[in-house]
Amino acid sequence: MIEIRRAGPADGDALGRIHAAAWEKAYGPFFEPEFAAREVRSRRTRWHARVAAPAQPSTEASAQAQAPAQAPPGRGTILLAEVEGRPLALSVFLPSPTRPGLAEIATFYGHPDGWGTGVAAALMTETLRRLSDEGCAGAHLWTLRDTPRSRRFYAKCGFTETGATRTFDFGEGNLLAQVEYERTG
Repeated sequence: MIEIRRAGPADGDALGRIHAAAWEKAYGPFFEPEFAAREVRSRRTRWHARVAAPAQPSTEASAQAQAPAQAPPGRGTILLAEVEGRPLALSVFLPSPTRPGLAEIATFYGHPDGWGTGVAAALMTETLRRLSDEGCAGAHLWTLRDTPRSRRFYAKCGFTETGATRTFDFGEGNLLAQVEYERTG
């Protein structure tokens, strides 16, 4: 059985395990081994601070009520999906900083042990349901251009490419191309 809930302070280790394993498998091959290993270690430990931070409102109306200069960094809403009690996927969403009325899915990772089980699809369905319930007109996200698994997943979930691209530096100076996906309605 798949259970999806909001992540809390006790979930830092589980979130870190998911993020590190997924990042290593999907993104690790793009980097030098030493850098990739350091980044995987970092992803295992960074979630404790994020789940301890105050949640940022998810809706556009709430986001507009705060002046951007005064808004706390916030963490967005973090959802955790478990299968038979084992955490296997996470999502983070918040008001889009660039697309009024939309949310941005800032983070979406599934542990490789859960790939193909339906846990990520269930998490995306719940993420989109919550965004709709909060009045968001839709969502957008960015993913690496050269990760066909993630791109197929987002298309299967009803997202379409917007045509927008950008580069992203994970800190090694290696600029990687990203593509934007969007789902409205």
